[in-house]
Amino acid sequence: MGKNTLIAASVVLLAIIGYFYFSRPVALVAEVTSGRAVKAVPGSVIVQAEFEMELKSEVGGRVIKSELDPGKAVKAGEVLCQLDTGDLALEIEKTKDEYAAAKKRIAVGSSIALDLANARDGLADLERLYKSGNASDTDLVRKRREVQQIEQRLELEKVNNALLIEGYENTLRVKQRQLEKMTITAPFDGVVSIVYARPGDLIGGNAPIAILISTSRTVEAKISEENFADLKVGQKASVRFLPYGAWLYDATVVKILPTADPTTQRYIVHVEVDIAPEKLVPGITGEITIVVGEREAKAKIPRRALFGNYVYVVKDGRVPLRNVETGYVSMSTVEILKGLSAGEQVIVDQLDRFREGDRVRPVLVERKDNN
Repeated sequence: MGKNTLIAASVVLLAIIGYFYFSRPVALVAEVTSGRAVKAVPGSVIVQAEFEMELKSEVGGRVIKSELDPGKAVKAGEVLCQLDTGDLALEIEKTKDEYAAAKKRIAVGSSIALDLANARDGLADLERLYKSGNASDTDLVRKRREVQQIEQRLELEKVNNALLIEGYENTLRVKQRQLEKMTITAPFDGVVSIVYARPGDLIGGNAPIAILISTSRTVEAKISEENFADLKVGQKASVRFLPYGAWLYDATVVKILPTADPTTQRYIVHVEVDIAPEKLVPGITGEITIVVGEREAKAKIPRRALFGNYVYVVKDGRVPLRNVETGYVSMSTVEILKGLSAGEQVIVDQLDRFREGDRVRPVLVERKDNN
């Protein structure tokens, strides 16, 4: 056999080998790695306004001015609504005039005080006559009682005057407080949700004017009963909100409520999410994974490679089925305690296409997950 013949035969053989190799089905594989393994529990999240409030007027009146408009952002202390104060202002002015007149009358002096001074002078004269034997015991006793009665009348007048002044002052304070209540301000930073009263409307006391929603938000995570025991304040988490696609936001557990929803038996956890506040729109939902444990793993694989307690391994172009024992499980990776070693390859895509013993052409996929 000539040299050219041998070369041609080799080329044909390589072509046949290449044909059979490249005709094998492609298996997307990932390498078993070592490193940090995490145990994470899943849950759902919803963004809630921290609280909402019905804005009410404590007093009745007619709305003459309003800054309320649905969707408007307001600051704590900002004037939102003004009621007509005309009638109340007239009442306050009248009370002030009466108060001033009462103080002037008191300042002029008391006629009872003059009567008392005269009665005391008469008593002094009678006592001198009594000492000289020119007045009887009966006259002296009667005069002393007269002085005592006038003293009592004077003290009673002082008490009544004090009550009168105090009454005017209390009335003015009450009316001034009513006046202040007719200017309705925002109790907190928030957003106007619904408006019930407009300028010109006549409202009653304690009537709702609008609904305010606070600008502060609470992100509630709901965790199943079997995963609740491992949760602690301060644990790290990742949150994905449905409106924002696959983007993951870092979060921290800040509060764990001790009771479960009686209908779902899911526990509520509050998390603080590292996200722009304007993106936390009340009502949006998403998913969360909370890291409850970490350790170094000798072997870990992508979670999508696992079905039940089995994985498909690719070795020398063939597919053996391998039973494994799992450890920590996170959103994207699984720790393997037994059954795999770092450096081996496992199929991670379209697992239903393969059977044990299949010949495959492995294609290594890039690992995008770290935990």
